[in-house]
Amino acid sequence: MPSPADPAPADRPAAAGAALAAPAPRNGAAAGEDRPAFATPPPVIPTPESFDLPEPLSYRIKNKLLGPPLTTDKLASERLGKIAALGVLSPDCISSSAYGTEEMLTQLVPFFGAAAFMLVVPVTLAILAVLFFVTLSYREVIAAYTKAGGSYVVARDNFGLRVAQIAAVALLIDYTVTVAVQCTAGTEALTSIVPSLTPYTLPITVGVILFMCYGNLRGIREGAKIFALPTYLFVVSLGITVVVGYARVATGTAAAPLHFHHGMVAFGHHSGLIEFAAILTLLKAFANGGSSLTGLEAISNGVASFRQPQARNARRTLVVMSCVLGFLVLGVTVLAHFSHATPYVDETPTVVAQIAGWVWGSSTVGKVVADLVVVFTMLILFTGGNTSFNGFPYLTSFVAQDSFLPRQLTRRGHRLAFSNGIIVLTIVALALVVGTDANLNSLVALYAIGVFTGFTMAGFGMVKHHRTLREPGWQWRQVINGFAGALSLAVVLIFLTVKFTQGAWLVAVAGPLLYLLLIRLNRQYRYEAALLEAGAAQACEAPILRRHAVIVMVERLDLATARAMQYARTLMPDELRAVHLVVDSRRAAYLEDRWTQLGLSRFPLDLVECPDRRLGRAALELAAQAVADGDTELTVLLPRRAYTSRWARILHDRTADRIVSALGRLAHVNATLVPFHVPKPPKARAQAAEARRRAEQEALEGRVAAEEAAGRKVSEKDQDKAAQGRPDRSVAGSPLAVGTVPIGSVTWRRRAKVAGRVSSVRVQPRAGVASVECVLTDDTGGILLVFQGRRRVPGIRPGTRLVAEGMVGQRDRRLAIVNPVYELVAEPEGEDDGGD
Repeated sequence: MPSPADPAPADRPAAAGAALAAPAPRNGAAAGEDRPAFATPPPVIPTPESFDLPEPLSYRIKNKLLGPPLTTDKLASERLGKIAALGVLSPDCISSSAYGTEEMLTQLVPFFGAAAFMLVVPVTLAILAVLFFVTLSYREVIAAYTKAGGSYVVARDNFGLRVAQIAAVALLIDYTVTVAVQCTAGTEALTSIVPSLTPYTLPITVGVILFMCYGNLRGIREGAKIFALPTYLFVVSLGITVVVGYARVATGTAAAPLHFHHGMVAFGHHSGLIEFAAILTLLKAFANGGSSLTGLEAISNGVASFRQPQARNARRTLVVMSCVLGFLVLGVTVLAHFSHATPYVDETPTVVAQIAGWVWGSSTVGKVVADLVVVFTMLILFTGGNTSFNGFPYLTSFVAQDSFLPRQLTRRGHRLAFSNGIIVLTIVALALVVGTDANLNSLVALYAIGVFTGFTMAGFGMVKHHRTLREPGWQWRQVINGFAGALSLAVVLIFLTVKFTQGAWLVAVAGPLLYLLLIRLNRQYRYEAALLEAGAAQACEAPILRRHAVIVMVERLDLATARAMQYARTLMPDELRAVHLVVDSRRAAYLEDRWTQLGLSRFPLDLVECPDRRLGRAALELAAQAVADGDTELTVLLPRRAYTSRWARILHDRTADRIVSALGRLAHVNATLVPFHVPKPPKARAQAAEARRRAEQEALEGRVAAEEAAGRKVSEKDQDKAAQGRPDRSVAGSPLAVGTVPIGSVTWRRRAKVAGRVSSVRVQPRAGVASVECVLTDDTGGILLVFQGRRRVPGIRPGTRLVAEGMVGQRDRRLAIVNPVYELVAEPEGEDDGGD
C-alpha cells in the first residue's frame, strides 16, 4: 500500500499535467533552458576522476603486468610503419626459410640418396614460382581491400558468408598450427646449440608460447618492439651467410661436402625419376617445401595494423617480404646442394646449423659466427609464431562481427589488442604442442593445407571481384589471380593426397567439423536476433499495466534490507510489502518480533511458508500469484550483501542470484538486486601504500608537466604512467583551443568558449523532440551541449574532440550551452571493420 508521505497514484497524472502547464521562461532566459525556482547556478558536471572509486585487485594486478590501459583514441598511434610491420608481420613467412629446405630433404634423402641434393634445387624453384604468383595475387587483394584484405574478407564479399567460412576455418587452423610449428622449430634450433636441453623441448616450447602471449597482451606497439628485432638479425645474419657461401663456392675456397654422421636420415639408393614412388616422393618434398610460403597472407590480413596510407604501405611491405623470403630459401637450398647438409632423425642439429658451420669454418671466429646465425634463427623461429598473434585476433574479430564466432572476440582489451583472441590462440596452440609432444614432423603435415586453402579462396574471389567491377586492366589482373588460385588449389590437393596418412587426415576431419560449428553458432545468433528484435519498437510504446506492486524479500533486518526498503519507497508503487520465506521457524519468529518492535507501519511483513526449502520455487509461486490478474507489473527487490574480502565471499551463499534467475522466467516480473557493500576492515599498511602511490603519481605528473613545458622529451613509459592519473588533454593543445577556458571555471549566464572530449551522447527516438545532447568534459568538469531541432550532428559521437562556444545556461539541473558554435578537433578512432 502507498505510504501517507508518498503521493497517491491518482495524484500523479495531475502532477504531470501541472508540469506541462508550467509558465514559460522569463525574458532573457536561454532558449530551451529550464528556469529553477531559485537563482543558484547548477554545479559543473563532475568527471570520473573527481571521485575516489575503488579498483578491484584483479584490475590493479593487470595494470602492474600489462601497464596502464590505453584509450581507444590512441589506436592510431599503435599502428605500425613499414619497418616495424615487416618485423612484426613477416617472421612466420621469412623464418620458414630456416626449415623449408630441411623438410624437403627429409623426403628426398631417404629415397634418392645423394641425388636428393641435386633434386632439391628444381623443387625449390617450383615453390618459388608459386611464391611469385601468390605475391602478385595478394598485391591485387590489398589494392582492392584497403582495410583488411585477407582471404576471409575476399571470400565473404565475393562468394557470401557461408562460403567465406571455408577460408575462416582454413586460416584458423593455419594460425594455430603456425604457433606450434614455429615455436617447436625454434626449440630445435636452440638444442642445436645446446644439445643438453633436448629433453626439455616441450617445457621450453610451452614457455615461449606463454611469453609471446604476454608480449602481445601488452599491446601492438609493445609487441613490435619485442618481436621486430629478431627478424632483422636473422635476415642479416643468414643473408651474409648465403652471400659468403656463394662467394666461396664461386672462388673455389668452399670446404668439402659434409660427411654422413650417425643420427642422420639414412640415404636411399633409387635413381629413376619416372617411377610412381619417385614421383610421389617428389610431390611430398614439394608439399613439405610449400610450408615455406606460410605466413604470406599475414600482410593482407593485417592491413589495418599499418599506418596511413595503409594499402600502399602494405603492398610495399609484401613485396619486400616475398623478395627476402625467395632469396633466403633459394640461398639455403643452393648451399645445401653444395654442402650436402643432411637432416638428422632427432631433428638436431638443423640443416641451417650445418650450413652455417660449413660456410664459416671450424676456426674460433667461424664457430662464434655460425653459433650467432643459429641463435638468430632460433629467435626468429620463436617470434615467427607472433605473426599468428597478430593475424588470428584480427581474423576472429572479423568472423565474430559476422556472427559466426562469439561476439567477445570483437572487443579490444586493456592495451587495445584483441585480448580474447590472443588468449584463445594461446590455449589451442598449447594443447596442440602438448598433444604432439612438440614434434615438428608431426606438425608440418598439418601446416600448409590451411594457408593454401586461403590462397585459393583469395585468388578465385579476386577473379569474381574483377569480373564484377571490370575496372581498367581487369583482364590481366583476373589472369594473375586465377592462375595463383589454381596453383594454390593444386598444392592443397597434393597435400591432402601425399600427406593424408601423415596427419593431413586430421585437417580433413577437423575442418568440416569446425565449419559446421561456425554455421551452428551463426544460426543461433540469427535466431536470437530475430526473436529479440521483432516488435521491439512496438513493445517500447505498448500501454503499461495499470498496477505496479513492489515486494522486498527480507532474510533478516539489517542495513542491506533497510537499503532495499528505502529504494522501494522511491518507486512509489500501488502496493508495497516485505516478504520473508520461512525456512527456519525460530528465525522467522525472531524477525517478526523485531519487525513489530520497530513499528514499521508502511511495510507489512508477510511470512510465507516454504516447506520444501526451495527458495527459488517459492519466490516464483509468490510472483505468479501477484501478476495472475494480468494487470499488475511486479518488481521484486532482493538485498544483496557484497563483500570485498574473498574470505567473506566464501562464508556467504548467493541465494539472491538464484532467486533472480528463477524469477526471470515470468512475464511482467522484474527481479532487481539492491547491493549493499559491506566495507572491508581498514588496514594501515594498505592505506599507507595507497597514500604513497598517490603521492608518487602526483610527483610524476608534476615532473612530466615540467619537462613538457620546458620542451624536453619525455619517455613513453612516463607519459603512459602520468596519463593513468589524469584525463587526456590533447584538445587543450589544439590550435582551435586558443582562448578557451576550463569547463570547471565557466560562469552561469555568461558566454564561454570551452574545449574537451565528448564523453556521452543522448540519442532521441524519432517520435520524440528533435534534439541532440552530449556531455563535453575536460579534466576540470563537464558541460551539456544541446543542439535543438536536429536528430544527428555529423562527427559528434563518444570520443570526439571539439571546441564549443555559447551562452552558459542550464538544462535538467546541469550547466548547458544550447545550440553552441562548435569546431571539430578530431573524431574518435574507428574500429577495423574488415574492409570493403
